[in-house]
Amino acid sequence: MHPELHPDGDVHAGRKASISREDLISAALKLIGPHRSVSTLSLREVAREAGIAPNSFYRQFRDMDELAVALIDLAGRSLRKAIGGARQRIGSDKSIVRGSVSAFFDQLRADDKLLHILLREGTVGSDAFKHAVERELEHFEEELRIDLIRLAAAEGARLHEPALVSKAITRLVFAIGATAMDLPPEKDAELIDQLSQMVRMIITGARALAEGR
Repeated sequence: MHPELHPDGDVHAGRKASISREDLISAALKLIGPHRSVSTLSLREVAREAGIAPNSFYRQFRDMDELAVALIDLAGRSLRKAIGGARQRIGSDKSIVRGSVSAFFDQLRADDKLLHILLREGTVGSDAFKHAVERELEHFEEELRIDLIRLAAAEGARLHEPALVSKAITRLVFAIGATAMDLPPEKDAELIDQLSQMVRMIITGARALAEGR
């Protein structure tokens, strides 16, 4: 057999002898763009980008669904780490809100495009992708709920239905993020201002409701 011919019909020189899960994730990320979601990628495309034969893909993932879920999980962890770090570094209510929103937009514009996966796959992906995105949003909401309670207590305030407040903020931020993703970065400053005000309105309203009760 010719050294560059393979049983699957592809012709490639210099294919890698071994591949890791991280290599395949990196290859998939390179293929995702403004008009390409994970759900549109084929196994053969990812294998070609990674420099392996398609059959070698199965050494790391059962199928493309499993790779997509791994990407969604990675995106969720990356976002929670970035925004959690921003919240821990800042002290006051107003600055925490703006710092968290700014961190979200930093992730939106990051070169790795991980946040784009969360924003796109929740609406266009398979049921497996949508469930994975929903799971990541729920993780995010729980961490935010804990932080909101901590912040309110530090300021001697109470919060009405903190879990619902956290969900309202999370869904709002992701909805705005999905819109901002396809806008030029020059719009970010205006959106950060608007979104920060919206989030503060939700928190202020929840505190007022708690006091009224």
